[in-house]
Amino acid sequence: MRVTVVGTGGREAALVWACNRHGHEATLVAELPEIIDTDLVIVGPESALVAGASDHCAAQGVPCFGPSAALAILESSKSFTRKLAAQLGIPSPRFIAADNPEQAMDWWRAQAMPVVVKADGLAAGKGVVVGESDEEIETAIKTLGALGPIVLEQRLDGPECSLIAVCDGRTAKPLPIAQDHKRIGEADTGANTGGMGAYAPAPIPYDADSLTATFIQPVIDHLASVGTPYVGVLFAGLILTDDGPKLLEFNCRFGDPEAQAILPLLDCDVAHMALACCQGTLADFAISVVDGHACTVVAAAAGYPSSPLLGAPITGLDEPNTPDRSITFLAAVADGNVAGGRVLAVTGLAPSLAGARDHAYERMSQIHFDGMQVRRDIGWRAIGGMLQSYASTGVDIDEGNRAIAQMKAAVESTHGSAVLRGVGSFGGSISVKALKDMDDPVLVASTDGVGTKVELAARLGAYRGVGADIVNHCINDVLVQGARPLFFLDYIASSKLDADQVAQVVIGMAEACKVSDCALLGGETAEMPGVYAPGAFDIAGTLVGVVDKSELLPTTALLAGDALIGVLSNGPHTNGYSFLRRLFEWLPMDSTPPSFDRSLGETLLASHRNYLPVLDAALRSGLVKALAHITGGGLPENVPRVLPDNCDAIIDLKAWPLSPLWQLVKQSATGFETRELYRTVNMGIGMVIVCTQDNVADVQALIDEPTFLIGSLAEGSKQVRFS
Repeated sequence: MRVTVVGTGGREAALVWACNRHGHEATLVAELPEIIDTDLVIVGPESALVAGASDHCAAQGVPCFGPSAALAILESSKSFTRKLAAQLGIPSPRFIAADNPEQAMDWWRAQAMPVVVKADGLAAGKGVVVGESDEEIETAIKTLGALGPIVLEQRLDGPECSLIAVCDGRTAKPLPIAQDHKRIGEADTGANTGGMGAYAPAPIPYDADSLTATFIQPVIDHLASVGTPYVGVLFAGLILTDDGPKLLEFNCRFGDPEAQAILPLLDCDVAHMALACCQGTLADFAISVVDGHACTVVAAAAGYPSSPLLGAPITGLDEPNTPDRSITFLAAVADGNVAGGRVLAVTGLAPSLAGARDHAYERMSQIHFDGMQVRRDIGWRAIGGMLQSYASTGVDIDEGNRAIAQMKAAVESTHGSAVLRGVGSFGGSISVKALKDMDDPVLVASTDGVGTKVELAARLGAYRGVGADIVNHCINDVLVQGARPLFFLDYIASSKLDADQVAQVVIGMAEACKVSDCALLGGETAEMPGVYAPGAFDIAGTLVGVVDKSELLPTTALLAGDALIGVLSNGPHTNGYSFLRRLFEWLPMDSTPPSFDRSLGETLLASHRNYLPVLDAALRSGLVKALAHITGGGLPENVPRVLPDNCDAIIDLKAWPLSPLWQLVKQSATGFETRELYRTVNMGIGMVIVCTQDNVADVQALIDEPTFLIGSLAEGSKQVRFS
């Protein structure tokens, strides 16, 4: 067929490529001529649809893949879409369509909730403001409201995805679901753009057919019932909230850059697919998709999105496409020079998303122009959707528990009558009455390591903090039995000794010991080439503390009805880094995500808190029945370690605020079930206190920082239940 594609951007270049690959003669036109001489028209940009491109084709009897101008109102008017979605019962956020800023302002203040401000009409993907403060929201309402009608919507949290379906007026069939990156900056920061990259298929926990049945088909059915059948692409922008998917917007065309990621995955003839829609025979057309992944990376001009600088010469465009590896789509290139904001896109293809991403960046590295803006993190949020358990990152908590069960009998066979706690406790304990200042002194010992956090420390060259980590972790592990630290011994191993690195680690240990009046007696430094990878190192240590036997925790008096008080962590501490490093693998560690007060790397390397200064007064009061240090295994694995056999812990996961880091983890790890996430990392709670309900206020008053009543004990079988 002769196929005419309307438009001149990267999306349209992908449509031409998709048609040409099946032997059709496809060409680009900026706008349709008065007399149309072609077999099929495919309309790319929304502006052409709103201007009536489809109606112009219909008047001349030429098949056009795209809705009429009257139906393009689904994209050109957000207020129309919101009202239609409400009429059809499509899951959506609360909203108001306002004719003036005053009306919008009154509604927002009455709702008392975060909102998104949108221009009602077309804005090339840039008429949306997500205000981070009341001042930003007010400014957006005034600025966009001064230009015309606006829509205010309830601000929802969750990952977004692009559901793109092709429609023939009666039938809608989805294409691979995509996710894109709208922000100009890495970690999804900075100004909104038309799109800086996309990937498909998106790893979301929803089926494309069921999403189409919920969000697309009701619209198609409604329009058919009123005599205005919808032909073309219907694109539902969705947000995946804790309450399920919700509709953010409808678009009436392929997305850009989603099209560049989706079209190379289609194994069927795109031109014949579009023609089947025009002829009303989509139900009989088989949409086939290759078994692979695509990742599209956009290169934007200097100054984009506000004021792109044009004219810069581009090098590296001569390399031919390798469709099984990477494809370059030119968007705003004229005579080899930059001619617009989003200049070009490279789509990588591979059996895995990681491979597709590598291919895209490999090809993009060969292209250059002055001021070129390329995000290094395209696809980073996909990792959270692909991970479904801690075991999928290479760490199996259950396997560790099985190992403990197998060794428990052998370890306990070495215990004499003086050993009070061993395997399964936070630290071993033994009565030593020679400590004469106590009635019955008990030594409590803990040996632990920093774990895979050291890899991140080595990568970022930040060593002192992990020295403090191991000391504080061990202090907290003996503190949960009421013990105060006496002395600490360290162990540091690496492939090759670096004196400066070792000095920084030991200084960090010494500083942490000094805070708790604990002696750093000595340790071992080992050089082990061939055992550790080049540049890698490991840290472990042993701490011994002491407590009078009468003050040993947990007490035997834990009962159903006792309260659980949560003390906030200051980060992941030393656990869950195999998961966190994988989750943020494609997000640069020097980037600063929204609401963070420092870079992601600095946030993840925050030293493990020492809870002794925080809890000392409360412990001395005698009101604390038990403490649980939330380490590897999170709340579900650690709280039961202090419970009697007949009690469960009921924990309200909404009882404490999540820091920006934990909000980002929760939003990103979409493949994790709630319980799996909370047993992988501490999610903001570093220590749990058990006391009677009557003593909650007194215990909290003895702690010089905010704490939170997060739950209580109930009759059960030593489990954690979430509410």
